[in-house]
Amino acid sequence: MANMGTDRLARAAERFLGKGETALDERERRVLQTAIGRRALSEDTSEVFDEGSSFGERLADGVAAFGGSWTFLIGFGLAIFGWVLGNLLLRGVAPDPYPFIFLNLLLSMLAAVQAPVIMMSQNRQASKDRLVTSHDYECNLKAEIEIMGLHEKVDRMRDDDLKQLLIKQQEQIDLLMRLVQARAGDAQVPESP
Repeated sequence: MANMGTDRLARAAERFLGKGETALDERERRVLQTAIGRRALSEDTSEVFDEGSSFGERLADGVAAFGGSWTFLIGFGLAIFGWVLGNLLLRGVAPDPYPFIFLNLLLSMLAAVQAPVIMMSQNRQASKDRLVTSHDYECNLKAEIEIMGLHEKVDRMRDDDLKQLLIKQQEQIDLLMRLVQARAGDAQVPESP
C-alpha cells in the first residue's frame, strides 16, 4: 500500500511540478500528499504559532501591544504632566525639582527596558510573518495543483465527448451511405408491367 502511495506521489510530482520524487522538498511533498489524499491544507497559522510561544514571548507581545496603545500614551502623558505639575507646585519641598533629574532617570530606565521588549515582539512578528508566508505558498501550490488536475479532467472529458461525437457522426454517415445505396438500388430495378 505504501508503494502505491509513493508511485502516486512520484507521478504527481512529475506531472504537476516537473520534478522527480527525490527532488521534492518537505513542503512540496506535504502539499502533494494532501492533494492526493484530498485533505485540507489550511490551518490557522496564528494559533499554530501561538501554541509554540513561551510565557516570556507572550509577555513581550503584551507589553509591546500595551506600550504602543493610545491608553499607554495618554496615561503616560498624564502621569508625566502630573509629575511635572506636582513638582512645580511644591517648589520648596518638591521631591524632584526642576530640571526633573529623577524623572529623566525613570524615563531613561523605561526606554532601556521597553526597547528590547519591543524588539523581541518585532522579531516574533517577523517569525510569524515568515510562517504565514510559507503557509500561503503551500496553499497556493496546492491550489495550482488542484487547478491543473481539474484542467486535465476537463480535457479528458472533452476528448471523450469528441470521440463519442465522431463515432456517432461516423455511424450516421454509414447509415446515410446505406440509405443512398438502397435508394440507388431501388431506382435501378426496372418496374415490371
